[in-house]
Amino acid sequence: MRTMIPWRTVLLALVLATSGISALHAQEMKKKAKPKVILQRDRLAQQFDTVDVVKNVIKLNPLLFFRGEIPLYYERALTHRLSAEVAIGFTWRNYLNVSFAGDDADDYGRGTELLARPSYHFGFRYYLVDDIEPQGTYLHLEFAHLNYSKDIRTKQDSTGALTDDRLRDQRIYNDLRLLFGYQRLSATSNWLFDVYAGVGLRDRNMQIVKEYTRRDMDNDNAIYFDYEVVPQDDITVAFFLGLKVGLAF
Repeated sequence: MRTMIPWRTVLLALVLATSGISALHAQEMKKKAKPKVILQRDRLAQQFDTVDVVKNVIKLNPLLFFRGEIPLYYERALTHRLSAEVAIGFTWRNYLNVSFAGDDADDYGRGTELLARPSYHFGFRYYLVDDIEPQGTYLHLEFAHLNYSKDIRTKQDSTGALTDDRLRDQRIYNDLRLLFGYQRLSATSNWLFDVYAGVGLRDRNMQIVKEYTRRDMDNDNAIYFDYEVVPQDDITVAFFLGLKVGLAF
């Protein structure tokens, strides 16, 4: 005699089987979805090594001209997030007076003879976004060396006549800077812009020439000039704000 399986049992078995398959499928999808972020980073790293992308940038910083420095920057991407940047330039006339950082504006008088001196920067930049090219927001740690030098010819008397005596005014800065910025490549060309702001510690070694005037009461109030070279060696805080423009390749 054939035994009949109740339809309720069949229905329950189908429900349990369907639920089990759905659970297994959901678990499998969850396992596959877990490493998506890692795979994305791995894909970017692989593309950085294999795809023809921008890895080099040459930049100028036109605003530094007013601070008496003319550097040329080179940035090289090391990974899709990390790059190194170096700069070589020279110092010249400082047009801005930022006394708290030691950046006094240079005198335009004919007794001031400016001396060009080399400057250099070296730092590492970490981009805060995943991109196979060096662009986006970043943090930048940098060391910079600056040397502002000039010879000041002494004045003889109130007529302004100059003597052949020269005094060296020299300001040497060694900076450790932390910058936050944003670099963006053009969508239609290889040009880019790089805007940044930051703060740093400045180690100052300075020989400052100070000029004083005095009147000789015994000689019809004739005016004479006295000079003093004041050494100063200290550490201060410096602030930075700038805009670089460049060409990537």
